[in-house]
Amino acid sequence: MRSSIRLAMAACFAFAGSSMALAQPAPSLPTKEGDYIVKNYKFSDGETLGTLRLHYTTLGTPVRDKSGRVTNAVLIMHGTGGSGHQFLRPQFSGVLFVPGGLLDIRKYYIILPDDIGHGKSSKPSDGMRAGFPQYGYEDMVNAEHELVTKGLHVNHLRLVMGTSMGCMHSFMWGEMWPGMMDALMPLACEPAQIAGRNRLWRKMIIDAIRNDPAWDNGNYKTEPLMGLRVAVDMLLIAGSAPQQMQKDLPTRDDADKYLAEKTASYFSELDANDFLYQVGSSRDYDPSARLEAIKAPTMWVNSADDFINPPYLGIAEGLAARNPRIKYVVIPESMQTHGHGTHTWAAVWHDQMAELLKESAH
Repeated sequence: MRSSIRLAMAACFAFAGSSMALAQPAPSLPTKEGDYIVKNYKFSDGETLGTLRLHYTTLGTPVRDKSGRVTNAVLIMHGTGGSGHQFLRPQFSGVLFVPGGLLDIRKYYIILPDDIGHGKSSKPSDGMRAGFPQYGYEDMVNAEHELVTKGLHVNHLRLVMGTSMGCMHSFMWGEMWPGMMDALMPLACEPAQIAGRNRLWRKMIIDAIRNDPAWDNGNYKTEPLMGLRVAVDMLLIAGSAPQQMQKDLPTRDDADKYLAEKTASYFSELDANDFLYQVGSSRDYDPSARLEAIKAPTMWVNSADDFINPPYLGIAEGLAARNPRIKYVVIPESMQTHGHGTHTWAAVWHDQMAELLKESAH
């Protein structure tokens, strides 16, 4: 199986099983992991979870100034289906976290949370199945904030950034706590309600799982594979990078073999309830009305070959123009881009991050 396509797909909806070897931390990265437990966590719809577990990974050490303000913390939020560990892959950590990198862990304190419903945080497959609270993005972002402030005792962030779903969460952070960060870097999203084709393919996944007879309202005895097959097919298209795929799958047989292998890989790891919740959680997302609330310099980066957020729709320019602090950049399609998954290939947007960090330095 070709590594470039495997990485591009894992970076789109980044399930741990999609590229498990690459998802492990490099030996040279001294990570710390933990769980922050929230008792009686109340969701935005009024539901309550007696014990909410929020898992996290950190690198580096927080630094405080004389007033006790943390000066070097960086929050990085993952995409749908992913976890904080996705940022330990070499195309991200090997560019940013290493000595001399823009986020050198000798200087910065890196926070990589697993969102509600993801990774090692509380999720439906832990036992509640379809009885798990129907969380949305507001719940996830509020939990991220509680983890950062109460769990890790970080009162200020040098940088807030995220990929895909984490990109959307970044805009929400900028609006909800505008004075808490020095800079924002959303990667691969739009600060607007998910609609059009982007909503259609997500709804196709949701309907396919719910309409599979084996789903049994979430009480399935075996995974509803017909529904999950539709989900996998849509993920492969949504995360596709045309130039990379044409290069790595030059024949019909190559493409057919890749599809069979990727489908089997997903099936071995996906849980239908977890995935249904993950995809459905974006239903309350729409930060468009409050973009003017963002105070931090913002470097918003999308890529031209992104199926999920195609720049030719012209939506982004109008949104960015409403706030002079927001700079919108589209990375041209090339053999260095990876479709929607370009967000995890740090070398591609390295210069934009360097510009943002310089602009927002105190």
